[in-house]
Amino acid sequence: MKKILLITTGGTIASVQTDKGLVPGLTGEQLLNYLPTIKEMCEVEVVSLFNIDSTNIYYRHWMKLAEVIREEYDRYDGFIICHGTDTMSYTASALSYLIQNSRKPIVLTGAQKPINLDISDAKINLLDSFTYACSDVAKGVVLIFNGNVILGTRARKIRTKSFDAFKSVDYPRLAIVKDGCVIPYITNLNDETIFYEKLNPSVGLLKLIPSGIEDVLEFMLEKYEALVIESFGVGGLPNYEGNRFNEIIEKYTLMGKVIVMTTQVPNEGSDIAVYNVGHYLKQNPNILEAYDMTTEAVVTKLMWILSITKDVNEIKKLFYQTISNDILFKRDFK
Repeated sequence: MKKILLITTGGTIASVQTDKGLVPGLTGEQLLNYLPTIKEMCEVEVVSLFNIDSTNIYYRHWMKLAEVIREEYDRYDGFIICHGTDTMSYTASALSYLIQNSRKPIVLTGAQKPINLDISDAKINLLDSFTYACSDVAKGVVLIFNGNVILGTRARKIRTKSFDAFKSVDYPRLAIVKDGCVIPYITNLNDETIFYEKLNPSVGLLKLIPSGIEDVLEFMLEKYEALVIESFGVGGLPNYEGNRFNEIIEKYTLMGKVIVMTTQVPNEGSDIAVYNVGHYLKQNPNILEAYDMTTEAVVTKLMWILSITKDVNEIKKLFYQTISNDILFKRDFK
């Protein structure tokens, strides 16, 4: 019988109704009381690490989660993290960089409705997570929701209320869990497990709109060490007469600021060289491109990289290094 550590952080799955809305209030032990059969599947212990809405999760919580797993790694066969859905994709990505090539499963799950309601997805998501974590195919950082096992670097929340809330972006599901069985699609071979302890939060995200926002671009490049720009379509920046986008980009890349171009479009990634509005950016060796990476992966990967190095060449090398299949389309990078 496998030994699993359940780590709770709050979120909808553990929430109770108050006169001020849903508030996380249930402990890990209380969650398990709703699913007594889990104790027949495995030996389970609980750490109630936080009890907060996932909107309040940020990089310090990610590092704490990684620290707990690192300290307990040899004592357990797998780890399940109950987490709010709103930032679960960011946490899954962050843990994929903080704990690389895990030979043990690190599963994130949650719910769209609290576990104490008559109609809720909480019980099945939690049960599916234990089913997967106890299987022989389980490994790495994954997100499990509505029966889908999604790679941590590829997960994205796409619905605010429906039970089918997450999808795997530009990458197949690793497996499905159905009727108490795990049906694997992809089995990844892992190298040696590596733990990292730090993240650098000096990463900004700017979403373009059809308007002149040069002042916002300059402000964010002044404030952050790295900036992710979500552009339109396959990617690019406006270059109409009189705008200062190119001037600002040139100024701050020469200062050593890291800029990553990505897209607002949910699927198929960026390819900024296709159109003139992006082609001129491709000529700047200090501008990186996300290609098929999710925004969540880009942001958290940069936080991981900036905690290791400030050298632009090393940053580029690490950014285009495939980790947990986060980036597969890397055309023309040398």
